[in-house]
Amino acid sequence: MRRYRYRCTVCRTTSPVVLNLADLAAEGSTHRLTLHGGHIPDDEAAGEVDRLGRWYATLPPLTAMHARIADGLSDLRDPKGMGRPFWASGSAALVLGSATALTLLLIAAAL
Repeated sequence: MRRYRYRCTVCRTTSPVVLNLADLAAEGSTHRLTLHGGHIPDDEAAGEVDRLGRWYATLPPLTAMHARIADGLSDLRDPKGMGRPFWASGSAALVLGSATALTLLLIAAAL
């Protein structure tokens, strides 16, 4: 399940987490109409966040991959929740470590 937030850097406010793009667009347009008279603030941001509330776009690639795997595993039990259980984070680290080890073994075998 994907989670989204709207951020206005002028007001320094962030919307609550929404679960679909239509609600995200409504958050942004409502904020612009009520507080900015319909004008679009400079550097406003809207995008996908992980279960911990971090923007995927600002995460380093390995951290973003870990977050996506852990979020997918966490969504198996609680699809609309926030926060990440330790077992999901550990499992994601195990998956990434196993994929790295397999890649290194395949490269070593090819040489």
